[in-house]
Amino acid sequence: MRRHALVAEARRFTLHIVTGFAAVAAHYGTMAALIALGVAPVPASTVGFGVGAIVRFTLAYRHVFDPTLPVAHSGLRFAVALGAQALANAALLATGLALGIPTWPSQIGATVLMTFANYAAYRLWVFR
Repeated sequence: MRRHALVAEARRFTLHIVTGFAAVAAHYGTMAALIALGVAPVPASTVGFGVGAIVRFTLAYRHVFDPTLPVAHSGLRFAVALGAQALANAALLATGLALGIPTWPSQIGATVLMTFANYAAYRLWVFR
């Protein structure tokens, strides 16, 4: 039984990573387009983060987790978690930029650091 639970958790985390690539593509694509239009990196990243969040919620709710709550309830929890994640993303990006790290390496670093915390929040609270 324990092995089955570990395999199921590994599968969920793998799907979280795979669907995360789609969310990151939406985030980074939007961010790149806005930067090309002259928007500063942190606001561009914040808007891109929102676009990626829509992709993330849809894929996570339908394909990664087995939510027991209705979509509206999970959506509200996701919005709360998303607010915290948006602030953390902006803070991490701003910190990287302040340390002299270029925009894209700073953004990638922020994304990697947030992956594990996001999974825990989604698994334990948002989509339970």
